[in-house]
Amino acid sequence: MTRSESLGVLERIAILVVIGVLVAVDIFNFFLASDVDPFVTVLSVATTSTFALFLWSPWVATASLGVVFILSFFTGTQFSVIFAAAVAAGLVMRLGTTALLLSYLGGFFVATAVVAFSDLTVPVNVGVNLIIATVAGAIGFALRVASARGHRLEEQLVIQAEQEREAVLAERRWIAGELHDSIAHHLTVVALHVQMLDDPEISRDSQEAIRAAAKKAMADLRFVIELADDGPRNSAVQTGDLAEAVDEARSEIESAGHPVVSGGDPRDERLPRVAEIVLARIVRESATNILKHAGAGEVSIRLDVDDDSAALSIHSPLPATPRRDLPSSGTGLNRMAERVIGASGEFSAEAVDGQWRVSARLPIT
Repeated sequence: MTRSESLGVLERIAILVVIGVLVAVDIFNFFLASDVDPFVTVLSVATTSTFALFLWSPWVATASLGVVFILSFFTGTQFSVIFAAAVAAGLVMRLGTTALLLSYLGGFFVATAVVAFSDLTVPVNVGVNLIIATVAGAIGFALRVASARGHRLEEQLVIQAEQEREAVLAERRWIAGELHDSIAHHLTVVALHVQMLDDPEISRDSQEAIRAAAKKAMADLRFVIELADDGPRNSAVQTGDLAEAVDEARSEIESAGHPVVSGGDPRDERLPRVAEIVLARIVRESATNILKHAGAGEVSIRLDVDDDSAALSIHSPLPATPRRDLPSSGTGLNRMAERVIGASGEFSAEAVDGQWRVSARLPIT
């Protein structure tokens, strides 16, 4: 009860309906009965109307109820006002803060005592008013707890909906990344060898390379679709064989006219599966970039594995002039860096001494 609460739509409607009925009864009674004091009617309507102020401000409503209580001594209706104050305890418990509740209880007890001792000739059942106030307060507290529980449920539903939305976006990003890493690589191979079809000496080899790339692209596409059908996935479920990736990269790079020098054992048993997957992806993406952008010269692929880490370095010559005849999305480096960093590794890609160097180091745990 550290902050004020607000009523729900149904609660507001119910209170306004009850207030309207009571006010209508007072007005009809005033016009139908000839011996009704108009001041009593006005004060009764004012007392009932103070309940409507709880819809706006519990503090203002409580203060107004206090003013009506003081005025009730002039019309002799203080007993009715005390009864109304006992009922209003439910609204104070439902809407007010702890400070308002304590203030209201203190004022209610004082007002009850004043009424009880103001006219000793008229019996006042203080216990009945206290019981009414207690029951009304209990009902107000129960409604407050139910409302708070409903708000928490709404917040949980909003959070859950946001989590589901993020999961959908994550799945879409994952599918886009997989398509980029797999399909873009094969399309690069196809685009490269299409330019070589006019050369009769290598035309047959280029045709075979295009056929193999198209077949692999379809297989990778089916793999991604099958995984996507099973729901959101993360990098832990991605497959990859480092030795196969190195062999494939060597074949594709050499077919593009670059000699390849490799070192290290991609089948080293010390390589954990996660590291093998990440490094295989880096080899494939680097091969894609080499086919797109590398200049004439030797390409180096080296893997160094020890008991603590696995380090992959890929060097390729920079072109004399940038190539613009092959498609490029510009996201390959970011994807490689995300994979390595996600596996608690270190990644760098930079031009050094006329070469483009890609380095990745992954811990072995």
